[in-house]
Amino acid sequence: MTAETSPALPLRERKKLRTRQTLIDTALDLYGAHGFDGVTLDGLCEAAEVSKRTFFRYFDSKEDVAMAPTQDLWAAFLDVLEDFPADGRGLLALFEDVLVEAVGRMPADGWAGRVLASRRLAALTPSMDAHGLAFCDRTTRSALAVAERRLALPGPAGRLHARLALDLLVVAFHRALDGWVAQPAGHTPEDLVRRLRATAAELPRALTTRAEPHA
Repeated sequence: MTAETSPALPLRERKKLRTRQTLIDTALDLYGAHGFDGVTLDGLCEAAEVSKRTFFRYFDSKEDVAMAPTQDLWAAFLDVLEDFPADGRGLLALFEDVLVEAVGRMPADGWAGRVLASRRLAALTPSMDAHGLAFCDRTTRSALAVAERRLALPGPAGRLHARLALDLLVVAFHRALDGWVAQPAGHTPEDLVRRLRATAAELPRALTTRAEPHA
C-alpha cells in the first residue's frame, strides 16, 4: 500500500508511507548507480533527507530497504491468507491463488520496476541473498501459523503437507521471478503472474518425472 493508492488514509499515515517510499526509491537509485557496498547508510539518509533515527523506524538494515518491494508482496500474502476462502481446493492451489491476489494488491505506480531493480541488485550482492533467505523462512513460518489456525490440517502430517506446499510455492515464485527478471521487456505484474501460474503448473510433472539414464 502506498500513499498514492490510499487517499482515504489520515494525513499522518500518508506522510509515513511517502517517507518509506522515498527511502526505497532513493536506496535503489543509489545502489544501482554505486553498488550496494558503495553506499553508506549515512549517505543514503542524506540523499533521502531523513535522519538515521527515521530510517530505523522503517527498516532494520540497508538490505531490508533494498528488498522492500518483494517483502511488501509477501506481507500482503500473509494479509490475504488471513481472509482467503478455504473452499476445499488443494493447499498448493490455495497458496498460489493467495499470492496472485497479493500481486494484484501491489501499487500500480512503479512496483514492478522496483522489484526489477531490487532483484538485479540482489544478483550482485551476496548479503541481500542471505537476508532474503532469513526473511523467507520467517514468512513461511508465519504463513504456516495462519494455515494451522484457519485450515483443517489433521495431525503432524497435515502440518507437514502445508509446509511442503508453502515451500513449493516459494520455489515456483522464485523460478518465475528469475525468468521475469531475465526477460528483455514486459516487466509487468501481469506477466509475473503469468510466469508464476505456468511454473506452478509444472510442479506435478517435476515430482513425477523419472530419472532415466541417457540412451
